[in-house]
Amino acid sequence: MSLLHPRAPSPSATRRITALLRSCHPEPALAVTALVTALAVAAGHGAAGAAVVGAAVLAGQLSIGWSNDALDARRDTAAGRRDKPLTTGDAPVRAVATAAGVALAACVPLSLLSGVPAATAHLLGVFAALGYNLWFKRTVLSPLTYAWSFGTLPVFVTLALPSRPWPAWWAVTAAALLGVGAHLVNVLPDIADDLATGVRGLPQRLGGAACRWLGPLVMLTAMGVLAVGPAGPVGVIGWVLTILAAVVAIGGSVGDPHGRGPFRAAMAVAALAVLLLLVHGPAIT
Repeated sequence: MSLLHPRAPSPSATRRITALLRSCHPEPALAVTALVTALAVAAGHGAAGAAVVGAAVLAGQLSIGWSNDALDARRDTAAGRRDKPLTTGDAPVRAVATAAGVALAACVPLSLLSGVPAATAHLLGVFAALGYNLWFKRTVLSPLTYAWSFGTLPVFVTLALPSRPWPAWWAVTAAALLGVGAHLVNVLPDIADDLATGVRGLPQRLGGAACRWLGPLVMLTAMGVLAVGPAGPVGVIGWVLTILAAVVAIGGSVGDPHGRGPFRAAMAVAALAVLLLLVHGPAIT
């Protein structure tokens, strides 16, 4: 084989790599990473600091996504989930589990680049999400892990600053609410399969109809906290973003009630929340 013309990956290898990437839940992983990186900029991080925060968050999100699919492989196969690479054989369970371990191992030093206090906050959030994958998703306490995992993200961002300030209460509260809202809408398409395979978290117990409206309500409560929490008047931009978030959240629930519409709407509301944080800027600390 010529060094100038290296052999291209075989179709099977390319398919496995693609399947491995799909198994990490790329949509929420990239969305959370981008949103937290933007939050880091809003909090006062420079380009290097924001990049370090973003890299740590990405590693944590990859570990969470890959471990979720690896742990759910048997359940997804029993439920006939053909949208999961592990159920079709395109990605071996061992490879996905290994990828989750490697990502978690990388998350530790990447988090420590921001200092021990910040790393502790971030890793506690990652471990909460892993705890959800391992056990809490089957219990009525499932939203607590989402609240904790998302709520620690502003803490990670601000403790990574040179002065290591704690974030404002409204930033942590809004992040926790955004996490709970995302949890409620994320499970919507899978509630029937979850119940059939013994997964009875709070959303499954509440049912699809309740979650379809409760999820957006929680997300909009987060927007309200961001609008009125900081000192000073809400302002025109705050009201515009809040109203737009309401339109997006309700539209996602009504327009695609049984698909991924509510979850994508939740991600859009989260993006609007970060825009509102950008408006507040340094007030997060």
